[in-house]
Amino acid sequence: MTVAIAALAAGCSQSREWTREQRREMKENLRQYRNMVYLENMNDSEFGLFTDDVAASLEGMYPVYATFIAIPNVNDTITAVVVTTIVSDINADARNMRYLFPYENLVADSILPAGMSHKQLRAYYKCVADQINANYNSLASFLNAYESNRIDTTVMGQSLRYCAGSDVLITVEETEIITD
Repeated sequence: MTVAIAALAAGCSQSREWTREQRREMKENLRQYRNMVYLENMNDSEFGLFTDDVAASLEGMYPVYATFIAIPNVNDTITAVVVTTIVSDINADARNMRYLFPYENLVADSILPAGMSHKQLRAYYKCVADQINANYNSLASFLNAYESNRIDTTVMGQSLRYCAGSDVLITVEETEIITD
């Protein structure tokens, strides 16, 4: 009788893992964030990887999908996880600043010159990340200000130009002269 009750309970309980269809549905739902700052400059492949990370985080936090989608204000929860994932991406690698400030836009705005090397771009985006860290309490507060258009564009413009003129972008080539 105990086995029968356990089998009945197991059959009636909700799955503790999302199905492929539920993951697909969540990834489809995440498309509404495609025009969000940072995400809008990703190519389709990068955005797909990003949505995989967000869906995996949500599934880890809420293993029962039916319970998750029934949460009041579920979209606020999804948005919070999207922003947290963006912050994690940028914290993991300052070069991810390129999604906020695409190189092509910086060249078009005459902030950076065309033809910069990968090493110079890495140094530039690291400098931008350092400037943001110096001017905002946290990366999350910067992203929230950026997304809601509350960012002081004067300070940000000065930071972008400061990094463009910083010593980290100057490439020095040494030439050894051998004399007889």
